[in-house]
Amino acid sequence: MKTYMAKVGEVEPQWWVVDATDTVVGRISSEIAMILMGKHRPTYTPHVDTGDHVVVINAEKAEFTGKKWKQKMYRWYTGYQGLRSETAEHRRERRPELILEEAIRRMLPKSRLGRVMLSKLKVYSGHEHPHQAQKPQPITFEK
Repeated sequence: MKTYMAKVGEVEPQWWVVDATDTVVGRISSEIAMILMGKHRPTYTPHVDTGDHVVVINAEKAEFTGKKWKQKMYRWYTGYQGLRSETAEHRRERRPELILEEAIRRMLPKSRLGRVMLSKLKVYSGHEHPHQAQKPQPITFEK
């Protein structure tokens, strides 16, 4: 019996639409990361990009549990001394799609392959998205 290993270009990627309305950020992010990596397929191969494209709509309606809107801090380095930081509540007002993008990015591999997987993620804060030509299929997850 031989183990099947997918080859580059062998797997045809699909397009999925995920509605983030009233979902917990961490739970939906882990499900989306699995789809981007291709772990939902029986032909998953760790060193080949076997994942699908994911379009996330209504990113501003995703929720945190507990007091995370006020307590969770996002920090980043600008090149100058010290760190910039903001709360999750402030980030939701400024760029709500960045909350889901960062959560998903941190769940993907930290390599070239992980950056390719992340490029197949499209997050939008409204209900509209410009990917109708790809005919994305809706997908739902358990809450």
